Amino acid sequence: MLPDTEKILVINPGSTSTKVALFNGLEKFAETTVPHSNGDMHSFETLLDQLFFREAVIRRFLREQGWKIENLDAVAGRGGMLHPLDGGIYKVGPDMLADLRSSRYGAHASNLGAQLAWEIANRADCPAYIVDPIAVDELDEPARLSGHPELPRISVFHALNQRSVARLVAGRIGKSYDDSRFIVAHMGGGISIGAHKNGRVVDVNNALDGDGPFTPERAGTLPTGQVVSLCFKSGKSEAEIRKMIKGGGGVVAYRGTNDIRELVKQMDAPQGNGEIFRTKPSVVFEALCRQIAQGICAHGATLEGKVDAVILTGGMAYSAVVVDRLKSMCGWMAPVEIVPGEREMEALAEGAYRVLRGEEPLKEYSE
Repeated sequence: MLPDTEKILVINPGSTSTKVALFNGLEKFAETTVPHSNGDMHSFETLLDQLFFREAVIRRFLREQGWKIENLDAVAGRGGMLHPLDGGIYKVGPDMLADLRSSRYGAHASNLGAQLAWEIANRADCPAYIVDPIAVDELDEPARLSGHPELPRISVFHALNQRSVARLVAGRIGKSYDDSRFIVAHMGGGISIGAHKNGRVVDVNNALDGDGPFTPERAGTLPTGQVVSLCFKSGKSEAEIRKMIKGGGGVVAYRGTNDIRELVKQMDAPQGNGEIFRTKPSVVFEALCRQIAQGICAHGATLEGKVDAVILTGGMAYSAVVVDRLKSMCGWMAPVEIVPGEREMEALAEGAYRVLRGEEPLKEYSE
């Protein structure tokens, strides 16, 4: 028998899977990841068409756990493409649902998170929340200037995981997140590096669209003049150039892999005459780490040298060689804390828990 505490259902829809978990308070007691085949996804014309298919997955999970839907105290879904907003926990309501259903601010699988939470919560007669959606934008005014007024800098980053690990590390060092100053580097297929100042992410790169360090599969910041020439003189289409920037850039462009573990293996392997890539794996690795470190250290200036910790998170933080190299480059500035992987499911549950306990105010989303 579970203790009498908050029962929270967490829903995290991705492009090829639906992740679902049940939490008893802050303790996760059941979780599943249901993969969706290309055939499953291609049978739906729009994101909205997937709603009942994915809801059935969630209801089946609850049945398998022997869990009655009416026993839930809250449902937390991953937040999707909404208008820019502050970080925090938001109640799912009509305005939010309208924006997500119409893909007003962009189509993304995460748009289904709030909609699924709403459907399940209505059946359970409990509240539905989203936590720190990808639309979080807390940039201060200087951070928005790129160098030309027609090209403002935009906040697109791993808000849910960044803010979650920052809260976790704040607890480790005996401080409140709202009184802490961190530099958080989320390192995965995309890399976002954020300056967290007293509970707000005041500066962060656009991890999706050509800003910041190169990544396993994204080009990051490129020489602007050369990009302009490429657009007009190469004969490549816009789609081809965008593919070079996102999906076909970074490590995969230099070494043919987007897996850091494979890059490390290439570094350890003898380089023979059959080598087809011009750039040595050790050089690519060093450049990757240097650019990440440069992004981290630049935010030392953003925080005026007052940094409680540098936090390394995301899939690349599992790599000891990456972590050791970054520590050697950044450790002089502040203690380096490691939180490998992603805490998305935990972060969603923790947000709902804080609201249910009255530890954090619930925010309203409006147009």
